[in-house]
Amino acid sequence: RRYPTVELRAETFNGSTHVPVPSDGAFLKALLFELRLVDDHVFVEQRDSCSRISRSSVYSVSTAAGELWPVLAFHKSGLIYACVPLVEGALEPRPALLTVSGLSQGLALLLGIMDYVSPSRKNEAEMSAKIGQLRNLLIQACPLGTPLNTNIRSLNGSFEDIQEVPAGKDQPAWRSSTYKGKPQVNVCITEKVKCMQYDQRDVVDTWQVYGAVNCKCDIEGSAPNVTLSLTLPTNAPPLQDIVVHHCVTSVDPAMLTSTSAEPLHDSVYNGPYKFPFIPPSDSFNLCYYTSQVPVPPILGCYQLVEEGSQIKITVNLKLHESIKNSFEYCEARIPFFNRGPIAQLEYKVTYGQLDLSREKSLLVWIIGQKFPKSLEVSLTGTVSFGTAGKEHPTDYVCTGNTAYVKLYFRIPDFTLTGCYVDQHSIQIFVPGKPKITASRELISSDYYIWNSKAPAPMVYKPLLD
Repeated sequence: RRYPTVELRAETFNGSTHVPVPSDGAFLKALLFELRLVDDHVFVEQRDSCSRISRSSVYSVSTAAGELWPVLAFHKSGLIYACVPLVEGALEPRPALLTVSGLSQGLALLLGIMDYVSPSRKNEAEMSAKIGQLRNLLIQACPLGTPLNTNIRSLNGSFEDIQEVPAGKDQPAWRSSTYKGKPQVNVCITEKVKCMQYDQRDVVDTWQVYGAVNCKCDIEGSAPNVTLSLTLPTNAPPLQDIVVHHCVTSVDPAMLTSTSAEPLHDSVYNGPYKFPFIPPSDSFNLCYYTSQVPVPPILGCYQLVEEGSQIKITVNLKLHESIKNSFEYCEARIPFFNRGPIAQLEYKVTYGQLDLSREKSLLVWIIGQKFPKSLEVSLTGTVSFGTAGKEHPTDYVCTGNTAYVKLYFRIPDFTLTGCYVDQHSIQIFVPGKPKITASRELISSDYYIWNSKAPAPMVYKPLLD
């Protein structure tokens, strides 16, 4: 969908330097190229050079008229969700992403569309019907180019109900229906930890934590007021890069300006993290955050050495003593790229069990739900391979001895930051005593341990774009 009024405003802001949005076909072709969904096997400097490494879903797309920026896009479950947000100001010099309000509005709208479309992705007929309704829904959600309601699922696909007045005159647009019944609130904090470990003196290990607070508030009334507080243990690292849902009515400005791009200092906001809000009818993410935690949960060392026709592997893992030793699952996957199927395997594990995948190119070390009392586990083995076939995995980065172990785990009722929701701090200004359920979890995400006996891909560029 195009909004001529928005494009006219963009041209007004930038004058002769304005880059118009090309035709749908040309835009799609350029976007597929930028997302590496076409010609991904060819190195193109303007797209693939180290200077173009992207740490976000915001891209600069090359068009016949010049570089179109910002283009917000992501690829999920076989579909591409994209929009071109308006930057209310000049594009030269390029403004910081945090200052462009259109990016957060565009992302909220795209996530709303994804939430509406994705449940039907396995049913082609249902998917086509939903996509066919999107134009009608966007007229309601974003009539003149500014998102008014990003909860696409709550909208009605027919034009008959567009003019319907909400049940209560004070009911906000994002609260699409009213609840009848016993009040109850469910809150879940999900933290994901990304990690790159190298076990090399001249290379710094990196890890990052991302948190999201999901809420589902079943409360009567057209505009109920709720206040929720996030609590940290004493001396815990502060929450940073906090982004809040649009239903939040007020927050301390210092909370929103605390950023991980700046070194930690005394002026960093340490809480309390209070969020007063009027909840939507459906489940939603109240806020997102990051934090600079001092250690990763599992420290690892991986060594792979080639000796003739065999390779010898050693994997050592240690759970940090501050981490809750109670997993829903914990396993290490050891892939072997650009080689044939595993023909012979001799191994020894101090804990857990080792399985070989069906295609015989992946070792799965199932550690289970607990580390032993020593908090350390190890795997040693010798592997030899047969003749490679087309069905075996290849990788342009992992050639020779450049290889990794990838960890998968989930720890229920635990967060790496220590962040939790105090149920007694949740204030709901409605009659009756609500039922409150609070939970939390830590999940691995892109948790890599690289072979210390070979060079590994690294990025030293600071997170300042």
